Amino acid sequence: MQYFQALKEGQKRVAKSREYLNKITDGKAMPALALRDNKTNVWDPVGEENLYAFVDESAGFVLTDTSGYILALVDKKGVSKSIAQGITKEQKEKFEKLFQSDQILEYKGKVILPV
Repeated sequence: MQYFQALKEGQKRVAKSREYLNKITDGKAMPALALRDNKTNVWDPVGEENLYAFVDESAGFVLTDTSGYILALVDKKGVSKSIAQGITKEQKEKFEKLFQSDQILEYKGKVILPV
């Protein structure tokens, strides 16, 4: 896929994920990655699927926000499409119930966050 075609498709997928995440986090969602990094000159947009993941320092990330977790909507390869920071433990539990009711599965692998 050509770069601009992949980017445009990825941006649409990011926007859709961000819209959903904004709805449940009261507008805290930020866009993340529109393209997958595959170490080649082949360009792939992030996947269509939405899975959720909560990231804390136990995942190997140093969080500058000490108020809890980063919530990420990711594709099946763990590439984050939209994120929300500063998620408390209580919010995490509430969001997990929302994801279950919306039939969004948890991603359990390594999450790729924007740098």
